[in-house]
Amino acid sequence: MENKTRPSCSFFKDKVAIITGASTGIGLGLTRGLLERGAEVYMCSRTAKNVAAAAESLRKHGGRVHAQVLDVRDEDAVNTYIEYVGSRGPIDYIFCNAGVGFGQAFTVTKREDWNTVFDVNLFGVVNCVHAVVPCMIKQGYGHIVNTASVCGIVPLPYQTVYAASKYAVVGFGEDLRYEMSFHNIKVTTVCPGAVDTMIFYRSLDYKLHMDLPKPPEAIGIDQAADEILEGVEAGRNIIPVENFARRMYHAMRTNPSEVEDTMWSLANLRREEPQYKADKPSGT
Repeated sequence: MENKTRPSCSFFKDKVAIITGASTGIGLGLTRGLLERGAEVYMCSRTAKNVAAAAESLRKHGGRVHAQVLDVRDEDAVNTYIEYVGSRGPIDYIFCNAGVGFGQAFTVTKREDWNTVFDVNLFGVVNCVHAVVPCMIKQGYGHIVNTASVCGIVPLPYQTVYAASKYAVVGFGEDLRYEMSFHNIKVTTVCPGAVDTMIFYRSLDYKLHMDLPKPPEAIGIDQAADEILEGVEAGRNIIPVENFARRMYHAMRTNPSEVEDTMWSLANLRREEPQYKADKPSGT
């Protein structure tokens, strides 16, 4: 059964949040969800036209939405932007959501693929966290929310590069939450399964591949945002999003053989699919 719980509106009212990768996908869903709940949102993304379009779609929220072009791989730009937001007042939340998807047989991956994926999926998160932690320590509180993937809790076959980056995000967040607890800073890691985003339709260089259909079980970005915000409000350290992700997360602890059987079935299926032998996104 899908999680239909909606977080309370009052919990996020008047809070300030930074969201990376906010112009499309889960980031846009989170932006809309937080604005609807009364928060002030600093949304940023690397693609100028997407940021502009997203901001235009949110005009009804007036001065509570701020849009900025930002590439999370650029450490100096990240530091400058987060310092600017922090200079305007406390930062209650940062959602480190920017990421790229990649599905390919390991035997045909190149070192540049690893560099590209890790620069965004891991070091983009690290850059943002490095920048925001001094602000949160100074103000005495905060909540860091990093987006990983179901591929960071179970090893989806033919996604070695992507899985390695997302396992790293999960490990980073789980370790970080112990350290940050002494500063009254919470850390949450989000692990989505299939969500209907552009990750299905574009490659690492952001060229579109419209021939790869999204999985039928993929949920919408607003439902994903609702599940994430409900988990943040509840103070969960790991938030699996979408039914498959929840099933795998629980099976890892209670029924590992279910995970093993599921992954072997997926491996046998994917090894026959041509898209996993080319530079195309994995979608998870």
